[in-house]
Amino acid sequence: MCPRHLCQIGPDQCRRVEGSTVRRTPHLSTPLTLLTALAVAALGGCAWGGGDSHDSKPPAAPRGLTVQAGSATTAHVMWNQASDDTAVTGYEVYRDAKRVKRVPGGQHMVDVVGLKPATRYSFTVRARDAEGNVSEDSRRLSVTTPAATAADHKPPSRPGKLRGEAAGSRAASLSWGKSSDNQKVASYEIYQGTSKIHSVGGAQTATLVTGLRPNTTYVFTVKARDAADNFSPASGQVRLTTAAGKDGGRATAPSGFRATTHRADGAYYIDLAWTPPDTGGAVTEYQIQLDGRTVTSLVFGGTAPRDKAEHSFYIGEKAGERHRIRIRPKLPDGTWGGYSPERTVTTGRS
Repeated sequence: MCPRHLCQIGPDQCRRVEGSTVRRTPHLSTPLTLLTALAVAALGGCAWGGGDSHDSKPPAAPRGLTVQAGSATTAHVMWNQASDDTAVTGYEVYRDAKRVKRVPGGQHMVDVVGLKPATRYSFTVRARDAEGNVSEDSRRLSVTTPAATAADHKPPSRPGKLRGEAAGSRAASLSWGKSSDNQKVASYEIYQGTSKIHSVGGAQTATLVTGLRPNTTYVFTVKARDAADNFSPASGQVRLTTAAGKDGGRATAPSGFRATTHRADGAYYIDLAWTPPDTGGAVTEYQIQLDGRTVTSLVFGGTAPRDKAEHSFYIGEKAGERHRIRIRPKLPDGTWGGYSPERTVTTGRS
């Protein structure tokens, strides 16, 4: 059977990720109209059920957790928006099983300060709704803060030229030249106006900022930070305007999307392969559209693939059936990214 850490709502199928293959042959005949309804049910827990006048159902555990050591004494924690049958009103951040931060439901990142240099810490996040229901823990991630350097008061150099372009209506792609430091650059902090909105590792000089509004002008800058919490001067500004209307998805869509079919045990399967978009965080969920209708959601509960993803699902037993298929990712801010190009496959044809 398919591994437990994959949550699939819709046609029964299997997943192949980065060379590992697991397959089950279900012989299902569930109509696509029913599958469409199932696709919207309880994505986080792989289950669905009836409602209740009193909300006793907790939110789904937050997904897409990332942790980056910002300096020798800080860590930057980010996660995807969690889902709930009503609304998520807040998140709780835990360090080594101790709650260290509470943030409102609209916030999906936080800086944890007061850490010790050269120390390993583990982080998890929980979601909370208005009724006080609390989700299970997100997956646990660990990070080791860099060692502090004695009496280091010299900041990194200003980052090189900042470049940016709108990636559809709700995202922007940024890149910059790397900074130098007398020790080592620990991280880069991305600012929208005067507000810090993101952090990436010191070896990374590009990122995708999501959660923007259509037809809106934004100004971004970047600062370098070293292990001693010295900040560089801000880079030059880049000003850009997002596209109007719905997300065109030029940078938020999966790339290299391919679709083929194969036959096994008397049934046909559609095989998908793609490269996840570079969003600055893990993409743990995808929506699959078949013949113009959303039929299933694919959720990676473990470590989501970053370089290559593959997925296979049952489609039927008849040869010669033609299908159109495309996918789109759920971005770290909880919004949907752009669709991949649509591909057409015919069962029984290679």
